[in-house]
Amino acid sequence: MDRIPMTREGYEKLRAELEYLENVKMPEVRQRIANARALGDLRENADYHAARELQGILQAKINEIRYKLSRAEIIDKSELPQDQVVFGARVRFRNIDTGEEDFVHIVGPGEEDYDNNKILVTSPLAQGLLGKKVGEIAEIQVPAGLRRLEILEITIP
Repeated sequence: MDRIPMTREGYEKLRAELEYLENVKMPEVRQRIANARALGDLRENADYHAARELQGILQAKINEIRYKLSRAEIIDKSELPQDQVVFGARVRFRNIDTGEEDFVHIVGPGEEDYDNNKILVTSPLAQGLLGKKVGEIAEIQVPAGLRRLEILEITIP
């Protein structure tokens, strides 16, 4: 079984989300279902059907989080190499073809924030960068074609 790397903070964030979903959101949905049932005929009761659908979505999310937590491998960033791209690294790179510079922070589940360039370690971009050192070129196949990225800086926060 593959392990899912994550920081202690990411692990705790997922645990807190799981607890919230199980102890706050799911009871609210169960109450909505009970209230809708009390109204009688369920065949044409839109509130009942919407609540049951929401219950299914919540249960799927709960199952997904439980799965991630069960496979979690807490990574101590202080024990990781500082001279290459690893889990937890912030990487500044330059696109060889366009000359544009950008950066990403490689994180585990629960910490991703694409608006702030925090990408999952399992993403194609992160997988292509892992193991590279400053000055090396990462060639990453994406749907739009081959991206060639030169590693400019690696920081382990």
